[in-house]
Amino acid sequence: MPTLFRLLFVLAILAGLAFGAMVALTIFVDPGVRETTVRIPARDLVQGAPRQSLADPAAPAGQ
Repeated sequence: MPTLFRLLFVLAILAGLAFGAMVALTIFVDPGVRETTVRIPARDLVQGAPRQSLADPAAPAGQ
């Protein structure tokens, strides 16, 4: 029985340390705001051009 309590105590201490680290990260770390640029290929801007599905690259264009 003492080894079970020792195990539970160690696991509780580790969980407390992990929780404390997460709280410290939310308090002390400030993610910087910056501008994001996304490049769009010109072929995606052309009207009527057949598009290939990203989900199935082997599928024929336009389906």
